[in-house]
Amino acid sequence: MAFGSFDEGGTGQPMAEINTTPLVDVMLVLLVIFIITAPLFHQAVPIDLPQVSASKLDDKPEVIQLAIDIDGRIFWNGEPVARDALDGRFAAASGRQPELHLRADRKVAYEKVADVMAAAQRASIVKIAFLTEPTR
Repeated sequence: MAFGSFDEGGTGQPMAEINTTPLVDVMLVLLVIFIITAPLFHQAVPIDLPQVSASKLDDKPEVIQLAIDIDGRIFWNGEPVARDALDGRFAAASGRQPELHLRADRKVAYEKVADVMAAAQRASIVKIAFLTEPTR
């Protein structure tokens, strides 16, 4: 006795096809229901909002471009600065919560970079970005 077939000359294996017609029927009925009910979900309450004249806030933080060249000299936004003056500049800028973009020559000793990062951390500057050049 074979399933899915009434002929006696078959191979005797059950039919392996899934009947998807009821599934498609149910999906089409649900689609029609959602199309009909979707406009009813919008329940707006008409209100009269007050008019305000306010200027747009500038949310861009101050960016400090700090560079260390191969000789270990430090440049603050392009101008050279001594290492002992760096702590004072970081302290003055920390109130504005700036971003520090640190760029160092690849041959600079890690000690110099770590010293600058430690000075920034002592001044509560927490946003530090390391700028690199992409490989070509």
